Amino acid sequence: MKPRHPGWTLLVVCAAVFMLLLDLTVVAVALGDLQHDFDASLSELQWVVDAYTLPLAGLLLTAATLGDRIGRRRIFAAGLALFTLGSLACALAWSALSLDAFRGLQGVGAALLFGTALPLLGAAFPEPKRRAGAIGVFGATLTGATAVGPLVGGALVDGPGWRWIFLINVPIGIAALVVTALRLAESRPENPRKADWPGTALLTGGLFALLLGLIRGHEEGWGSALIVGLFVAAGVLIGGFLVRQATAAQPMMDLSLFRSPTFSGVSLSVFVISAALVGATTYLSLYFLNTLGYTPFEAGLRFLPLTVASFVAAPIAAQLVHRVSPRILVGGSVLVAALGMALMTQLDGDSAWTVLIPGFVVAGIGMGVSGAVVSSVSLAAVEPTRAGMATGVVNTLRQLGVAAGVAIWGVVFQARVGDELTSQLHGSGLPVDKLADAAGSGAGAQIARAVPAPLQEIVADAARAAGAAGLDRLMLIGAIATAVVGVAALVLVRVPAEPPSHADVSREADATRDEVPEMA
Repeated sequence: MKPRHPGWTLLVVCAAVFMLLLDLTVVAVALGDLQHDFDASLSELQWVVDAYTLPLAGLLLTAATLGDRIGRRRIFAAGLALFTLGSLACALAWSALSLDAFRGLQGVGAALLFGTALPLLGAAFPEPKRRAGAIGVFGATLTGATAVGPLVGGALVDGPGWRWIFLINVPIGIAALVVTALRLAESRPENPRKADWPGTALLTGGLFALLLGLIRGHEEGWGSALIVGLFVAAGVLIGGFLVRQATAAQPMMDLSLFRSPTFSGVSLSVFVISAALVGATTYLSLYFLNTLGYTPFEAGLRFLPLTVASFVAAPIAAQLVHRVSPRILVGGSVLVAALGMALMTQLDGDSAWTVLIPGFVVAGIGMGVSGAVVSSVSLAAVEPTRAGMATGVVNTLRQLGVAAGVAIWGVVFQARVGDELTSQLHGSGLPVDKLADAAGSGAGAQIARAVPAPLQEIVADAARAAGAAGLDRLMLIGAIATAVVGVAALVLVRVPAEPPSHADVSREADATRDEVPEMA
């Protein structure tokens, strides 16, 4: 084995995972330009996000298992190569469909990176105190990537153009590959688990069918043969996945983990915050860009109250894990996020974006606290031998939440915007159905350009009211769903906030897939 270079390992792992998480949020403020350049529909914009998060979620646990069997450095390097190649391809995309396909390639690379990142750190830092410090730096990197994503994206889109949000990854990825080849030591556990390829295929196929049905349902018709067939296929495949996990000798997702009420409560909390809050950022971005008319950089700035509140709250919450009941921390953080979303239901056609600030701050605090404590609480809910599986499942659910949220909110947003615009323009003599479809696709006040000049102000005002109504409905449903899960977490979470000891974590480094960190 090559001599260890722990500092280089920490540097390259943090840089790589910073890139992959940045690419989850950086595209939000580019959606307006993508819609304009590619004449993209809302479903195509939704896939810009979901084509990335779907393989990231579906392959995360399998990637960690492959790292255990083939070698973590090899899988990490393969992930870097795929992510870098996918980024270059995204920058060269010629249509919305090609961009969505290349985002899928990025997502596969991201899964390989994310699934092996912390196991590499665990092997590079075998001494418990140094490992704890390295994981602390790693966690701060992840939070920072989430916080600066919209701002960095806005600066690049407003400057050299949206293609640079992908091109910037290429030199970083190449440099990281060189460092990986020259400085990182290979590692693998003595008794690696087998990859569950049938389980991976069933999960990924089922999720793809479900998301495609949700995203295409409005356009195709909810009762159409295609959509009904997709939902049936999704049910069969996901059901098959659950049966596979319940009967396999070495399942990729141990369903017995959910026998723990605490683990179930944490899992629900992670999923709903990702779906309700993170998933909503796609539609908030379209509202800022196309309805309120901000530039991408200006839109990115307006996300700062949310991201900064989360960034500040996370380290404070981490210090409270040993002092405050995990029931209060987990359930309370979800309820705070629900309150934040409820505060964002005050929008109307005359609202300025500042109406959202109180909700952004409160929701950001809830998101930050949740992100800081769920790992410790979930690990305390299971025995040390299943620590890696537990954190892997939690983080898979986090990515699934983002993908599901983008798809579900698209259904809500399209329906409410279309209904409100139809009501606003009823009797105007304009092609209301076409305008409603365009507004529901996120075009916002830009639909006014399609009507005669004397009517543009009327249509723009109607579009602002419709966009506000769509977001209002989305946030209301999200607040209710999140509040229900927050109450459930208060009931389910029971264990004391005692994360695994350093000795337990050290043993897990070579015996399991280690803790895969949560996204902020």
